[in-house]
Amino acid sequence: MKKRHLPLAILATAALGLSACSAGDSGTGGDGETLDVWIMQGTNTESEDFFDRAGEAFTERTGATLNVEMVQWADAHDRFVTAIAGGTTPDVAETGTTWTAEFAEAGALAPIGDYVTEAGLDGKLVEGLVEPGKLDNELYGMPWYAGVRSIVYRTDIFEAAGIAEPGTWEQFRDAVLKLKTTNPDLIPFPVAGDAEYLTYPWVWGAGGEVATKSGDTWTSGLDTPEARAGIQFYTDLALKDGSSTTGATTWKETDVLDNFAQGKVGMAMMGSWTPATIIEKNPELEGKIGSFPVPGQKDGISPSMLGGSHLTMFETTKDKDLAWEFIDLMTTGEFATEWATQSGYFPGETSALDATVANADEITEAFADQMVEAGAYLPVTPKFGAVQAKKTTNAMIQSILSGEKNVEQATADAAAEMTEILNEK
Repeated sequence: MKKRHLPLAILATAALGLSACSAGDSGTGGDGETLDVWIMQGTNTESEDFFDRAGEAFTERTGATLNVEMVQWADAHDRFVTAIAGGTTPDVAETGTTWTAEFAEAGALAPIGDYVTEAGLDGKLVEGLVEPGKLDNELYGMPWYAGVRSIVYRTDIFEAAGIAEPGTWEQFRDAVLKLKTTNPDLIPFPVAGDAEYLTYPWVWGAGGEVATKSGDTWTSGLDTPEARAGIQFYTDLALKDGSSTTGATTWKETDVLDNFAQGKVGMAMMGSWTPATIIEKNPELEGKIGSFPVPGQKDGISPSMLGGSHLTMFETTKDKDLAWEFIDLMTTGEFATEWATQSGYFPGETSALDATVANADEITEAFADQMVEAGAYLPVTPKFGAVQAKKTTNAMIQSILSGEKNVEQATADAAAEMTEILNEK
């Protein structure tokens, strides 16, 4: 699947107006009903108050009661699989963008394309979230919010060392080397071994692909010369340039964030939602954090993983119109914008996204540029979840960082495994 860049379409219709003219105004027969919803925990620190108010608005709108259950991300996939097998799924749930096609293929999700059309939302949703929400050209996942990864750095340390924001890979390497020289106690740039989304920008930035489809056959692109060049550059930052630490070989993205918040890291690739968390963990860093898009290999911006969540409707729900009312309430208008603002993500509706971009502060602006100009998504196939469960990409990076394999061998093994999984019947 080719990476796709997001257009910045400035739409005249306000987000609240879209909500007002959507299918939600037609009303439903929801009086006395309860809608069961699963939402992932930890995305929004203000979620309890948010859903109290959303529940009141939902009841006012439909007459039904909202029952929201918070679910841990770490347990969610297995819990969904168990619920699907046992027929005990909720009416609506938040699903990660790499899960939606998988659950749709299992027959667990109801298509929502007709609802989107009736609400006048065709062409008004962020493409990078729409595509992963499809299976066989049918939409199953309603874009809710999106996040993208860019580079977060210590402005005070960069300024003291005379380092400018890099615009190419070579300048990025120079920044790493200067950080290492001027701040020997810092980790200049951790190369995290258990964080696949931090690997893909270097693959895409060098012109490679994670996997492509020809006919009915998927082929991993991790062993192509382009992908290998990107992976070589990324891992060489640690192995040859001393940008990282051996401990980072097993780090997840949360470990990168924690170490940055503790003042141990000069710059790191992190999500658009992390700066607020960093300040919350370490208020002394307020005013000392900046961000810039992942530099292009020679110029421009390297594409970065556009992740986020859909709201999906399950086939087991007894009142699909009522389920759509909640989905519409959450993904368009004021509640969608508020959720994005509180969580540090971007809205899934283009008009709300445009407003966010237009009003972005300096830190958010770099993430917005990354998302609008170079947001990318992973291969859209139900099987990619199995690739992630196998940790194919993470194992590849860890084998290189540990010295177990060189880039050529590690990428060949990873590509073979990924191709096999993607084509399993």
